[in-house]
Amino acid sequence: MTTEVTARSDNGVLTADSARRTTRHLLERVEHRLRDFLTAENEIWTAVDKRAPVPVGAVADLIDSGGKRLRPAFCVMGYLAAGGAPDAPGVVPAAAALEMLHACALIHDDVMDAAGQRRGAPTVHMKHSAEHRERGWQGEARRFGESVAILAGDLALIYSDRLMAEAPPALVPVWSELRAELIIGQYMDVASAAEFSVDPELSRWIALAKSGRYTIHRPLVVGATLAGATGLAAAFEEYGGAVGEAFQLRDDLLGAFGDPTETGKPAGLDFSQHKMTLLLGWAMQRDERVRDLVTTPGHDADELRDLLVATGVPDDVEKHIDELVQRGRAALDAAPMDQVWRDELGAMALRVAYRKT
Repeated sequence: MTTEVTARSDNGVLTADSARRTTRHLLERVEHRLRDFLTAENEIWTAVDKRAPVPVGAVADLIDSGGKRLRPAFCVMGYLAAGGAPDAPGVVPAAAALEMLHACALIHDDVMDAAGQRRGAPTVHMKHSAEHRERGWQGEARRFGESVAILAGDLALIYSDRLMAEAPPALVPVWSELRAELIIGQYMDVASAAEFSVDPELSRWIALAKSGRYTIHRPLVVGATLAGATGLAAAFEEYGGAVGEAFQLRDDLLGAFGDPTETGKPAGLDFSQHKMTLLLGWAMQRDERVRDLVTTPGHDADELRDLLVATGVPDDVEKHIDELVQRGRAALDAAPMDQVWRDELGAMALRVAYRKT
């Protein structure tokens, strides 16, 4: 028997507590849907051969390792802010599909970045490369590990489509645009790293396409579309674009100066991969020694961080984040939604930009 869930309190008034309770309930259902889906897939492929579910397990391990679940959260909040009914069936699989797509992006991103860790554990390609070496299998261990990761990421992409297929077909256009935008953004990220040319506007577009939009703007639009609302499109685009850029800039700062035990990723990875982030681009414009140091094999990471601080760019990025958050929150002022959801989305902007819980 299911319990009816409503975003309203017992007296019919929408409150912050009832809104948060409904959001949590839907996100719990998303977790159950992901877990049940992957458990069923594991059982299907285990019956074929004991090795067959390895890619399924790689996806499941990443999903189970945690993460911020921002994409499902923004999808659910966009849906509820647009007046969606909490017990309607479409929002849970749609939100689960967004998290599954994120798993695909992370697994593939780790291969492209040659990352050794993700959420404090070995990345998929590193784990399976190590297994290949330990077992003395034929062929190249690195290529084997990367092959497993590519296949696991592809499987996560397929699974995201299967989950989204459970939602109404009205989502097809935004879902298609979201996925294409993510892939093109990833390619532009790889290309700009190879070219290593300073182009702050391109760096900003890449950050939005491969991270900001698919993290915040598009999930909000998915939610609003599910609710049948069109009046929030402009507000969600402005809010999502600004807060999404702030989110990526915070990631850039954490990548340069964060504690790996907290971020779950190696420090300085963007530098070693020559990622042309806005942080690095601005610093290179101010001091040519930044380029020389980044492109020097085995450069001193502490020296590079000190040089970045000396340029004043990290402080300017922090100020830019502040401006983006203010702009994003202001975009909701006149949006046709209950004040409670305006406040909740405003709080989410602070959470993603400053990593506040």
